[in-house]
Amino acid sequence: MSGATSGDRDHGASAGVRGGRRASADRREAVVLLHGLWTNRLVMVWLARRLAAHGYATHLFGYPSIARDIDANAALLARSLAELSAPVLHLVGHSLGGVTVLASLKARPDPRVRRVVLLGAPVCGAAAVRRLLRSGWGRALVGSGARRLAAPQALEIDPGIEIGAIAGTRRLGMARVLAPVPGPGDGAVLVEETRHPQARDALTLRVSHSGMLFSSEVARQVAHFLRQGRFAR
Repeated sequence: MSGATSGDRDHGASAGVRGGRRASADRREAVVLLHGLWTNRLVMVWLARRLAAHGYATHLFGYPSIARDIDANAALLARSLAELSAPVLHLVGHSLGGVTVLASLKARPDPRVRRVVLLGAPVCGAAAVRRLLRSGWGRALVGSGARRLAAPQALEIDPGIEIGAIAGTRRLGMARVLAPVPGPGDGAVLVEETRHPQARDALTLRVSHSGMLFSSEVARQVAHFLRQGRFAR
């Protein structure tokens, strides 16, 4: 889920964002970033540029978050990853994008994937989605893409892949108005909903669901996990 501007027109396309003067990461390592529900790949540009400054080749993966379900988008992602020539891949998924990453790696493992960072991804199910599904207009908003988020996802992947999860605690955003739920969270997803059982490390930051995409601290922590397999403490 997301509170950023809506968009659903990427249809599985991927695009590269390259740049940065520092080279603290090996350029053979590519990072693929996935957006969440109601948005498109452009919302990931700011984070991609910050990761590129750490030396990574970054790629934005866009997918129809409303019109297609998670499995269909996971298949699109797998095909897109297969087209990349980098010998090492890392994946960063925001919200529904994080769940899509895990669904893709479970169904179609890629041996090049080393690390995954989940940003506000409701892997344990989303109470906000359950609330939206109670009404006709809510079901229309959720579409086919995120209906499964109403329930916990069985998304165990290769244990050799290191997973890091970042959750926000600043309750801001449209989801807080449309489908308010009690408990610590980022305005769309509760902290407890982001805890993947295979996560090697988990971090809570004072950011909102959409705001984490523009946070310099989130970008720093993502880069640190991609380098070290753990967040900075």
